[in-house]
Amino acid sequence: MENIKKELYQLCLGYIEERMAAAQKAIEDAEDAMKNDTKSSAGDKYETGREMAQQEISRNKLQLTEAARQKQLLERINPTKASRTVQPGSLVYTDHGSFYLAISAGQFTLNAESFFAVSPGSPIGVKLSGLQDNDEIHFNGRDYKILKVC
Repeated sequence: MENIKKELYQLCLGYIEERMAAAQKAIEDAEDAMKNDTKSSAGDKYETGREMAQQEISRNKLQLTEAARQKQLLERINPTKASRTVQPGSLVYTDHGSFYLAISAGQFTLNAESFFAVSPGSPIGVKLSGLQDNDEIHFNGRDYKILKVC
């Protein structure tokens, strides 16, 4: 189980780093576009293009900031720590899927098994937090039984 948690941790870290790199590249591309946009006789077109590039920069800076925040949260997790109760860094096996409480990164497949990386602050993360083996929750019209917490 410990190896699976380490691999999921690395997949989450890679996910965040890809998001950060993509946002940084988009910022650089928009800044380059602004620098290379020459003022034409159609002044409104020039101003509109610059404004759109500025909005793109602002949007991507927000994404970069959010990804950096998620990376900080992820770095607080010790992927080798075992736990009996669900908490950040826990791997939770239920009768309706397996969840890794770290960051919201979607679904990963390891050894032909699917895992959902979810944030402890997500609706399912909140429901699972603090629970132990054999506890049950009701979420989105479905009953979940916790088979194992690692």
